[in-house]
Amino acid sequence: MLGCMAPCKSSLDAHRRRLCQAAVAATCLPACATPARLAAAPLVEAERAVLSAIATGRPPGAVLWIEREGDVFHRAWGHRALEPAAEAAEPDTVYDIASLTKPVTATLVMRLAEGGALSLDDPLRRWWPSMAAGDGVTVRHLLTHTSGLPASLPLDKPWQGSGTALDLALVQAPTHAPGGFFRYSDVGFILLGALVERVGGAPLDALASAWVLQPLRMADTRYRPLQHLPPARIAPTEFDGARLLRGEVHDPSARRMGGVAGHAGLFGTAADLARFARMVLGRGELDGARVLSAASIDQMTRVNTPAALTARRGLGWDIDSPYSRPRGKAWPAGRSFGHTGFTGCAMWIDPGSRSFYVVLSNRVHPRVGPSIVPLYEQVGTQAALAAGLTVQ
Repeated sequence: MLGCMAPCKSSLDAHRRRLCQAAVAATCLPACATPARLAAAPLVEAERAVLSAIATGRPPGAVLWIEREGDVFHRAWGHRALEPAAEAAEPDTVYDIASLTKPVTATLVMRLAEGGALSLDDPLRRWWPSMAAGDGVTVRHLLTHTSGLPASLPLDKPWQGSGTALDLALVQAPTHAPGGFFRYSDVGFILLGALVERVGGAPLDALASAWVLQPLRMADTRYRPLQHLPPARIAPTEFDGARLLRGEVHDPSARRMGGVAGHAGLFGTAADLARFARMVLGRGELDGARVLSAASIDQMTRVNTPAALTARRGLGWDIDSPYSRPRGKAWPAGRSFGHTGFTGCAMWIDPGSRSFYVVLSNRVHPRVGPSIVPLYEQVGTQAALAAGLTVQ
């Protein structure tokens, strides 16, 4: 245990010390620090919610980052691994961020749109004339999950490779008219990843690195992390037969695709995702590095779904839909936005208060269990209250 047992003067840290003693393992850095622009009491409640969830084993551990105007609360609790041996979670633990990959893919699509290489309202048949979906499905439909395409690729038969995945995606027929129905679709983002490669002229992982990860100095965020990072830094997910997945993507379609896909595959740290969120709050720029224009960020983070749909989505971002529980009860509906990941990850961003939070976990370790969506809502509410917002 690091930091938690040091003498602390504030009531926040006294309470944190008691909570840390009750936890199996916790890392609190720096000890005794209460960020000036973050309210103390909600931080205690956020910590309490995480530790309560860890006590049930779902998740085994977690890392939380809450930031408002540069002031940061960054903590790790519990374990990053339970099997084959217990390992304490650390603030810099690298997690499989699952569908938090999608906002990065959307950023790459917008980069191509800025350069005129594609238009958001281009039909996918511009690149794949034989696509079963017909002329009606556009890039925008894929970004907003309104294409009518199925949620996922079939896995009942063995297949391997990104080329096979693309072939399977192209033969999927919409079940609803494009633009008239919301269904969260990995198929759509598999197509977007393939589109980025086709139009961008390079592999998806190379473009993500060159256009987003390197400019933002997201040094620990990448596809196929075992090529760059020691396994000990990476939180494992579940068993694939007798083999524990550690540094291999959990999503089965992305794993069959070799670990690089538009819908999943990235691994990263809370600190790196905080840099990505800070870039979004900076309307495309961070520390002198411009990733997208301010106009593109504005377009991505406003509602792009038809008014007739109750689910409101941005371009690669969730705004107000059945997946919005990480918004909690205090982030403003319609103004804030975020995303989740199946492995136990969530982030939510509010430009109005210039604040955000990131929570990373491996709730699928050592095996898939109950959802931790209620924890997202609890942590999201307390993060917003810590940032000075009030319950809506």
